[in-house]
Amino acid sequence: MTPYFDDAEIAVLQTWRHKLHQFPEISGEEVETAREVVSFLADTKPDEVVTELGGHGVALVYEGAEAGPTVLLRCELDALQIQEISDLPYRSRNDGKAHMCGHDGHMTMMAGVARHLARHRPARGRAVLLFQPAEETAHGAEAVLADPKFAGITPDHAFAIHNMPGLPLAHVAVAAGQITCASMGLRIELVGKTAHASMPETGISPAAAVARIITALKTFEAGDVVAQGFRRVTLTSVQMGKPVFGITPGSAEICMTLRRPESDGMPALVEDVLEMVRAVAAEERLTLTHSTHNFFRACVNDPEAAAVFDNAATRMNLSRVTDYVPIRGAEDFGLFGSCSKSALLFIGSGTDRPMVHNPDYDFPDELIPVGAGLFLGVLDQLLGFAQQGEQQIQRSQYV
Repeated sequence: MTPYFDDAEIAVLQTWRHKLHQFPEISGEEVETAREVVSFLADTKPDEVVTELGGHGVALVYEGAEAGPTVLLRCELDALQIQEISDLPYRSRNDGKAHMCGHDGHMTMMAGVARHLARHRPARGRAVLLFQPAEETAHGAEAVLADPKFAGITPDHAFAIHNMPGLPLAHVAVAAGQITCASMGLRIELVGKTAHASMPETGISPAAAVARIITALKTFEAGDVVAQGFRRVTLTSVQMGKPVFGITPGSAEICMTLRRPESDGMPALVEDVLEMVRAVAAEERLTLTHSTHNFFRACVNDPEAAAVFDNAATRMNLSRVTDYVPIRGAEDFGLFGSCSKSALLFIGSGTDRPMVHNPDYDFPDELIPVGAGLFLGVLDQLLGFAQQGEQQIQRSQYV
């Protein structure tokens, strides 16, 4: 399927993926993960190593012999606040944290690219391998782009891969135009007054308002397929009162996620929801505050970059899924389109695998050489590869 990796090399990468899986760190806390990336890939001899990029991000730069474009390949460092349900020998050792989105696999794909570049530098331009922090909170890409250190590695092209359960294993979905939705978190706080449970009429409970708001959220949904007019509002958390029996609740918090196809349409959807919530709060005599969080801009693939990805898949004889994108999900990679010609590709994790963010999900190791091969196919088209170099990388210490 790919000419870039033999069985011994794949074994090295798989072992490293399992190590990453055991020690997940959540968004903003990826200190040891970043350190492990730098250590593991040190013998690939990057020409520049940029650390603490946008937080704990790492960028490895591999220079070509001739002038040419800068091509950035991006993966993610962070894990999720989920308790893994698994009997895997390499299951998470960090309680309540787990790589349930496959970022351990994405990092390992990128490691495969780095190890290939140790032997075959770009013929021209430069390859930048970005291990981005805080993707899950939508803060990572924004922080990376805002970091002054990023100015020195600003790309002409940027590419990312995300695995996706539900798609057949190693099938790919890539196209020009809209790829993901825009998404934003909305937190609502309702404040009333507690009371003795025998005299609830002396207090102001938010219970009725919470019930009304939850019911009303369904009215803001439109469409099942991501297209013009699509809207989705998903309840994610409700907290109300204390777990006791003698006190009625005096406050409540409701969290939800809002989705639209276009980034600039998000403020209008937020305002529509807030208009409903304000009316309910006023009728129930409650004080209302709100805040927005985790704004993921929509990913829109540049046609030229998407074609490069598609050609890389053709070279590897990978099957396509043509009716998959755009998806309802969100990804903060879309921001890289503001500074480069960018494209995001989805690669299937299998139709019988738990969905990402499920507690029993695990990244399929079979995708490691496939994803790395796609990235290398991109680099080959845009930068080319130099002949075999003298640099050799160690295998025995990892197998």
